[in-house]
Amino acid sequence: MNSGTAPARAPGREAPSPGSTERNTPPERHGAAGPASDRHTKVTVLVALVANLVIAVAKAVGGVLAASPALLSEAAHSVADSLNEVFLLAALRRSRRPADTRHPFGYGKERFFWSLLAAVGIFVMGGCFSFFQGFEALRNGAEERFSGYVAGLIVLGVALVAEGASLLRALHQVRRQGGGLGALRDPALRTVVAEDGTAVLGVTLALIGMALHMVTGQVVWEASASLAIGVLLVYVAYRLGSDARDQLIGEAADPELSGRIHALLRAQPEIDSVEALFTMKMGLDSTLVAARIDLVPGLDSERVEEVSVRIKGSLARTFPGADQIFLDVTDSDRPADGAQESPAATGERGGA
Repeated sequence: MNSGTAPARAPGREAPSPGSTERNTPPERHGAAGPASDRHTKVTVLVALVANLVIAVAKAVGGVLAASPALLSEAAHSVADSLNEVFLLAALRRSRRPADTRHPFGYGKERFFWSLLAAVGIFVMGGCFSFFQGFEALRNGAEERFSGYVAGLIVLGVALVAEGASLLRALHQVRRQGGGLGALRDPALRTVVAEDGTAVLGVTLALIGMALHMVTGQVVWEASASLAIGVLLVYVAYRLGSDARDQLIGEAADPELSGRIHALLRAQPEIDSVEALFTMKMGLDSTLVAARIDLVPGLDSERVEEVSVRIKGSLARTFPGADQIFLDVTDSDRPADGAQESPAATGERGGA
């Protein structure tokens, strides 16, 4: 069996010399996470960071003065969100580093790693602290003065406006990138939207809990609000962490894209069958494609090389995000020694 593992180059660029390590950067597409999109996402993250820092201080001061468990839970939530925005800024900067010898496929998965840390931050600093505050309030109770209620409600009202503004900015960024689930494939933007949406809902729960505590005098309402915020944060952390885990361990491209790649390969007249097709997301706009193909009988080694280069060029033109393409060419009818000398088989030369 003869195999070829030569990576493809994107069309419109001069092919590198043998042994070159130059990495292709696919053209930016509508909705893709290119440099321009990263700049907009960075602004969105910075807006969320500033809002969360201001709100965290206000909630913490108000929670201490009012002895409010729900308000302190929300303060922990905002602190966690602020730290997570720092993680996301690091993800945006580090994931765009060019490929090097140590990381020949680039640093695209940095985004997924930092998003996983953000999910852990939401779980530990937000969810766990909210549960602690809720159980403490149920066990020990809490006495609040009327001035404390008023201060807490004012802080939460301001926080609701600020969190809402940050959420609107994040949703505007989603619309800029085409809207829908496709725009949310960027883990940085997805995390900001999840955080801001959760923050708005969390502040609303805290407002309801504090208002009911003030009206009824029963701390159970605020404690319940704090516990509900904890459940909400743990759920969001789990969903974000699950997505980041799948991407870190090597998530395949979506089935629709894989199906289109498979159909293009099967449509090539020189391909007798596609024995296997593997895809893996290497970043937001980078996908690795590896296919094991069986060629029709009767092709000599030079023809195999030409066919391999042309097929990879067709894949690169049709799917710009597939910037790492490898073909494992098999043809049992060709002489083994001739196949071993083929650059297309050995990977000495290749790419469209």
